[in-house]
Amino acid sequence: MTSLTGKRVLVTGGCGSIGSHLVHEVLSEDPEIIRVLDTDEEGLFKLQKSLGDDAPVRYLLGDIRDKNRLELAMENIDVVFHAAALKHVTLNEYNPFETVQTNVEGTQNVIQVALDEEVESFVAVSTDKASNPTSVMGATKLLSERLVIAANTYKGDRETRFGCVRFGNVLASSGSVVPLFMEQIRSGGPVTVTDPEMTRFIMPISEAAELVLDAHERMTSGEVFVLKMPALQIGTLAETMVEEYAPTYGHSVSSIEIDIIGARPGERVHEKLISADECSAARELEDMFVLLPQIDAPGYEAVNYTNAEHVNGEYTSVDAHLLSENEIIELIGSIDGLPK
Repeated sequence: MTSLTGKRVLVTGGCGSIGSHLVHEVLSEDPEIIRVLDTDEEGLFKLQKSLGDDAPVRYLLGDIRDKNRLELAMENIDVVFHAAALKHVTLNEYNPFETVQTNVEGTQNVIQVALDEEVESFVAVSTDKASNPTSVMGATKLLSERLVIAANTYKGDRETRFGCVRFGNVLASSGSVVPLFMEQIRSGGPVTVTDPEMTRFIMPISEAAELVLDAHERMTSGEVFVLKMPALQIGTLAETMVEEYAPTYGHSVSSIEIDIIGARPGERVHEKLISADECSAARELEDMFVLLPQIDAPGYEAVNYTNAEHVNGEYTSVDAHLLSENEIIELIGSIDGLPK
């Protein structure tokens, strides 16, 4: 039995890569019901078909920009996992007004309704791009984190716990590089690489979802949990995938060209999960780091981290364990629907 057993759970953005896996993970904890809120009608239909009619899940069309819809969706809810966001870095650079409306104002809506409904706990899913951000998406996700942490100061006598989970790229998530490279290899190339020296944190979706639930179990109030992740170099990923999968699709390795197209707007060469400015508040746990709240967050229990080691330096993708070619192939082989 966990803290989710018998609970009523809402997952915003529940048709997305992380959100849908969170739904599956929460289901395994035997909740009373899960409500999935998403703007994606087709995604809701597919999720319903995959889970079956007997699953204790309700599928709700709605946008987190619509506070009235949120009030109905969150009625009598105990736990909120907030995964709804606009996440494509370059698209967000060209559409910053829309990004702010969803990632900032939408998050504020979800928080305000959660306070009104006096939910027990609230976990927001964030990104490495929120650490010392250089993009519109990263900046809005950092502000989203700050809103969630500050919500602890607005709760008065409520017992709601607010916290965040931050991690990097999720393998084979919507719009990610592995499915793109695979399709380009299938078509005979070229494989388009922004910068072969770029590094990115990477982890399987299932592992990310599991660690979100683990962070929910540990959370007191006001923490940002930062998941430990390996990283890979984009050039190594492209070369490894060409060598491994070109023959699978009837192409010779030498026939697949790799084109260097340059970084896109908002992209940086290396990602950060913990910046230099955040180190003083960072503590290291076994499978994750935790950023302690820097404001007075009622409900926060510092004693939980008394024996945790201080983090002395930035946690960046260039300094993380870089996956070898064999490790990359093993990781890609774990993705359902891709060649083994």
